[in-house]
Amino acid sequence: MTLLCALPGRACENAHVSRLERSFASDNFAGAHPKVLGALIEANSGHALAYGDDPISLEVYARIEDLFGAGTRTFFVFGGTGGNVAMLSSLAGPGDCVVCTEWSHIHVDETAAPERAGLKLLTRPSADGKLTPADIAAAAHWLGSQHHAQPRIVSITQPTELGTLYSPEEIGAVCEAAHRHGMLVHMDGARIANATAALGGIGSLRSFTTDAGIDALTFGGTKNGIVYGE
Repeated sequence: MTLLCALPGRACENAHVSRLERSFASDNFAGAHPKVLGALIEANSGHALAYGDDPISLEVYARIEDLFGAGTRTFFVFGGTGGNVAMLSSLAGPGDCVVCTEWSHIHVDETAAPERAGLKLLTRPSADGKLTPADIAAAAHWLGSQHHAQPRIVSITQPTELGTLYSPEEIGAVCEAAHRHGMLVHMDGARIANATAALGGIGSLRSFTTDAGIDALTFGGTKNGIVYGE
């Protein structure tokens, strides 16, 4: 259970929450599955090379390539916000901006972290939390204007912050529109396991990521059962 601790002179927001209650405020309110903790304990033995050269990390790199295709590069980060900001920062250049919906996590729930990294967010209104090719076309209007931040990255969330789900065809259409204008497409996959299950299981994963044209992906771990990390 997540407990927001009080600073001096402030109330502890969730101090009244009983350990027996269930909360759907966030996926990471629940405790870790015993199998996950068991795997961590099993791995915590002996010695291993640090900084990503240990056997477990190398196995993860290989499995990610199996999932998304040869040449996929993997980087570990502490959480979703850090993953999103690190990825978007690596894709952006000076004066670039990110096209996203008004509901996107990077806009609403990351405490201006993208802006701190120099990423202007160009938000689009959306009734269902999804971006469309029309949104991409509208943003592309500013390409080449020396007075405006340049839309070079599109960021979508699968599933969205409103609980809706892009079909592989919808993602493909967004990617095609973005690539036509020279934009890269990032997917915030904080809850990508849910989307994978809803779209048919592990065999569907490539259909709405690599095969649909996604260029970069934040692969969620914190909200998908691995305790922490993306």
